[in-house]
Amino acid sequence: MSSKDWIEKDYYAVLGVAKTAPADEIKKAYRKLARESHPDHNPGDSKAEERFKAVSEAYAVLGDDAKRREYDEMRSLFGSGAFRRGARQAGQPGGGVPFDVSDLFGGAPAGGGRFAGGGISDLFSSFFSGGAGGGGTTGGAPGPARGRDVETEVVLDFHDAVRGVTLPLTLRAPGVCDTCHGNGAKPGTQPRTCQVCHGAGVTTRNQGAFSFSEPCRNCQGVGTVVDEKCPECQGTGGVTKTRTLNVRFPAGVGDGQRIRLAGRGEPGERGGPAGDLFVHVKVRPDEIFGRSGDDLTLTVPITFAEAVLGTDLRVPTLDGAVTLRVPAGTPSGRILRARGKGVSRRDGQVGDLLVTLEVVVPARVSDEARAALETFVAQTPPAAREHLDARVRRFD
Repeated sequence: MSSKDWIEKDYYAVLGVAKTAPADEIKKAYRKLARESHPDHNPGDSKAEERFKAVSEAYAVLGDDAKRREYDEMRSLFGSGAFRRGARQAGQPGGGVPFDVSDLFGGAPAGGGRFAGGGISDLFSSFFSGGAGGGGTTGGAPGPARGRDVETEVVLDFHDAVRGVTLPLTLRAPGVCDTCHGNGAKPGTQPRTCQVCHGAGVTTRNQGAFSFSEPCRNCQGVGTVVDEKCPECQGTGGVTKTRTLNVRFPAGVGDGQRIRLAGRGEPGERGGPAGDLFVHVKVRPDEIFGRSGDDLTLTVPITFAEAVLGTDLRVPTLDGAVTLRVPAGTPSGRILRARGKGVSRRDGQVGDLLVTLEVVVPARVSDEARAALETFVAQTPPAAREHLDARVRRFD
């Protein structure tokens, strides 16, 4: 995306959120819209694909705190008419320099260019590249624009997420053209150096007291020109194709975590650096185990007699079973800890297994059991609840 996109496009409107929306609301809106418009769910629907690209572009800015701040600053600055006031005063004593924002972006490619993703600081360093009478090209790094980031979602089994797993991930997304290997030129030919900017990708012109740099209109800021375009990608260097990647999910990856694969996203235009691939992880719940950080959780029912008398309890773990001692007089809800039987941490340490004991009260008992319980009640002091009884007597 270019700096012109930052000025002209309302990314908040694209995601349907307010400018003051918190980060989690922006993320929730993006994921909902991305799922609805994803090409895999709308095969052959070009409009859905465009919506998906627009939503991804908006989240790439608003989902990054630093980029979001720069985006807000830039739109506020240009929306305030600061530069337009200078233009109206041109020619008057103490007036400003004539300035037309559109001139700065004229001919810049819609999907990127020299200013793509640079933010407000790069934009102004390019505007004011020299003093009066300055000339020549700027010292910024020219070249093909970086490709967009790509996002996808993977659902992992609970055990795979805890232990770690390597899975093949099949994507249908833009990739480097196999015919021209990304340079956009017809096989047997090569891109030639632009004769206007001499490969710099930018040109500089004087206007009043300043010199302004802009992407070269002849080569669209790339620095090279393709005379004979690749028949497969039509000179862009990338095509939409199906590709399979082996992705390593580390042990202990959690639900909602995002894994970044650098350089595995959309390729840059005509050989530019590729964007990144972000994999959103969803973990399928387990039938018996839960998870709290690096600890596994498990609820085990025990009988009234086991809680009163105590018992040795055999419980499962992810890789076997352990025996835990239930002390006599254990109340319902007590938690026992099996150390080292949880989730592996990044530093090599392992969490614990937390076992919650739940005393089960039978709905029906036999006559013999009832008689035994009545005997037990007769020989057991009542529960201490005098502080409650005193409050109840006020209403009797």
